[in-house]
Amino acid sequence: MKERILLFTILSALWTFIYVFQYHVDTIRGLIILLCFMTLYGVYNSLAIWHNKRKLRKNPIEPDTSYRPFVSVMIPAHNEESVIEHTVNNIRNMAYPNFEIILIDDRSEDNTLGVIKNLAEKYDNVKYLHREKGAFPGKSAVLNDALAIAKGDAILVFDADATVEPDFLSKLIPNLAPEDVGAVQARKVIREADTNILTKCQNNEYTLDTYLQVGRDAIKGAVELRGNGELIKRKALEDIGGWNNYTITDDLDMATRLHIKGWDVRYCLDAVVNEEGVKYIVPLFRQRRRWLEGTIRRYLEYFFQAVFSKKMSLRAKLDMIIYITQFIMPLWFLFELLIRGFKVLTHKPGIGIHNELMSSVIISFAVAFGFFFAIRYSLRRYGFMKRWDAFVQASYTAIYMLIIWFPMVLYICAKILFRPKDMNWGKTTHGLIVEEEQSMVVQ
Repeated sequence: MKERILLFTILSALWTFIYVFQYHVDTIRGLIILLCFMTLYGVYNSLAIWHNKRKLRKNPIEPDTSYRPFVSVMIPAHNEESVIEHTVNNIRNMAYPNFEIILIDDRSEDNTLGVIKNLAEKYDNVKYLHREKGAFPGKSAVLNDALAIAKGDAILVFDADATVEPDFLSKLIPNLAPEDVGAVQARKVIREADTNILTKCQNNEYTLDTYLQVGRDAIKGAVELRGNGELIKRKALEDIGGWNNYTITDDLDMATRLHIKGWDVRYCLDAVVNEEGVKYIVPLFRQRRRWLEGTIRRYLEYFFQAVFSKKMSLRAKLDMIIYITQFIMPLWFLFELLIRGFKVLTHKPGIGIHNELMSSVIISFAVAFGFFFAIRYSLRRYGFMKRWDAFVQASYTAIYMLIIWFPMVLYICAKILFRPKDMNWGKTTHGLIVEEEQSMVVQ
């Protein structure tokens, strides 16, 4: 109910602001000011990245190699018999001396339990936990149960389809060493990005996220955890009371609570975790629906705690508030369209309504171009693409993200306002690409 009331208040305030703004203020001037603020924020992040790189070139910081905590690697698995053995064999190859692997069978209906039992019997540093069908659902509950048997001073979470290079932990661990750092997120990459256009778009989306996360890290803003490849200090985990069982996005929820408690969350560009892309449109929408709903709900749930937190840094607060605007933008455009449509239907002769409509179209294209430019820059900078390839892929990735995110924001807001909260996880099926590749080899 609290989330619903706050969202209704925000939407009412937004509608009132846009309505008053259009009837009593120079619309085009106001929209230009908004665009300038968005541009300044992007430039600020880019300058911070450049400044940090320049500073590190002049005065390189040696990583703290003395910090070698025992790490508990947790891998939740629900119906993951097709991928879990391959993942465990890969994770065991990490060139780090002190870690254990905890495999959690979460109410699986296939042979996942049998596979992880065999792995636990085969390897000394692998153990397993079985959750019965009546156990509390959700990844957060899975990880909380596993924490009770974990020995590590740091907890590393992987999805069941994750693969990494042997030096993964060696690159990630030093970022967790400072006292005020509570967690570190590795860079995520789609392993089979060239499978089809959907997997390419997802990988490009992740590359854009890399650029945003690097920028937020450079300004010490509100860096977010991404679930797969997140390393959390046990002390910080205990400080916030573990994972929140009543969220559908455990990673985003945890990152926000860590910031509120004053813990810093860092991003490690050099440590890469590979995961399987979603190959088909329906499961992709289901996955993104969960991500977006969890994102919006945690902002509504923790908004006042974040704003009034005495431990959360001002930079993290401002960064979080600015980041929220990307979810307000689709609602802004919808309200703009509705109000302008009403003005077109009721306008009096002599009012320059067509000019107003044209100005909105121009501003919309300017926003779209800024978004396209950010994707293209990300692909050039972090995807190492050639200019033309980056241009082409940024073009269709921008369309993909518009189709995915724009209507999804409207749907999630409507769901929060008019439907009861649920714990609809929307699990992503892993192993489809592996199975199809194997079948092609057999044929």
